Amino acid sequence: MVKPIEVRLVRSPIGRPEKHRKVLQALGLTRMHRPVDLYSSPQVLGALKKVIHLVEIKEK
Repeated sequence: MVKPIEVRLVRSPIGRPEKHRKVLQALGLTRMHRPVDLYSSPQVLGALKKVIHLVEIKEK
């Protein structure tokens, strides 16, 4: 069962590897502190695991 989650970019991707920036862009995280609503599917959770040090996650 997928649950809605709110993801917010809290650390800048500047100076990070290109892979991390592409993952953030694919998730829709393009601006700092702007929340994005996603569903916690296995694909999304796997992508978030790659950039967990840059984001903040809240369950809705």
